[in-house]
Amino acid sequence: MIIIDISRDLMESPVYPGDPEPKVQKINEMDFGDMYNLSAIYASLHTGTHVDAPAHFCEEGDFINDIPLDKFMGNAAVVTLPAGPITGEVVEKYFPKYVKKVILRTQPDNVFFGGAAEDVADLGYDLIGYDKIALGGNNEAAVHRALLSAGTVLLENLDLSKVERDGTYYLSALPVKIDGVEGSFCRAVLLENDKGFA
Repeated sequence: MIIIDISRDLMESPVYPGDPEPKVQKINEMDFGDMYNLSAIYASLHTGTHVDAPAHFCEEGDFINDIPLDKFMGNAAVVTLPAGPITGEVVEKYFPKYVKKVILRTQPDNVFFGGAAEDVADLGYDLIGYDKIALGGNNEAAVHRALLSAGTVLLENLDLSKVERDGTYYLSALPVKIDGVEGSFCRAVLLENDKGFA
């Protein structure tokens, strides 16, 4: 079994504009004579590789702990998108219909355009992941709302640099269990057997 870590380091990852920069506070340090090391962290729950729950943009949406864990685990298709906006035509051509989870390897100019986010929402995915902080461009809230209101959780800010090819892998991206919140850190990995895909 091959394990591919697709998570970004929490402290080194870029943050969404306006979000707080993450900070670690050393409370106890053995180097200074303490009996043990102890740290605390301050960060937005949308820092690093993380999950967005529907409550992030939907007033009556589920919080992280309301979402069944099977949405974060299972076969997922990794797909490389072409350059340019994500249109309905791109959705029709590149977004697979044979899985409930899809991971998008994006290009710098990829953003959802027009009603493409609604087209993706209609596909009924459990989860959509991508290697950017956001994919909505000037319509970030509308894109999030379209996908999250359809029950699709978002797995954002992935590192796909070690994923050598597109195809179906087994995804595990379990969020940290925190009650009553709209997002959570997670450690996302793809699994494949040594003879090919999952």
